[in-house]
Amino acid sequence: MTAHFNHTIIASTDPAEMAGFYRDLLEADDAPSWGPFVNIVIGGGVLLQFAAPPTEFPPQHYAYLLDDEHFDRAHARITESGRAHWADPQRSRPGEINHEHGGRGVYLLDPSGHYLELITRPYL
Repeated sequence: MTAHFNHTIIASTDPAEMAGFYRDLLEADDAPSWGPFVNIVIGGGVLLQFAAPPTEFPPQHYAYLLDDEHFDRAHARITESGRAHWADPQRSRPGEINHEHGGRGVYLLDPSGHYLELITRPYL
């Protein structure tokens, strides 16, 4: 298998705010930005590019695999900020985390309304 994920553009109502939110939550590094993009880089050299789209956009789902210590720090940031979060994608278990797939997980919305999932164990 030679394909590796390289980058994605995440539609953003405020690209700078989104980059800051993701940078803090994912403990990402800044990356050079250009044109309409505000960029950060996460593990494996994956570039996340935030840009305002020319039209309205539907919310997307983005899942991030964190180690246990990073998950603890991210969950603490989420709860300390008062940000709504759920144990499930249906949002029926507010304020909780799940213990599925042999790890832990949590769902939340980013500042542009995308669904984020933070997990400590991969599905596969």
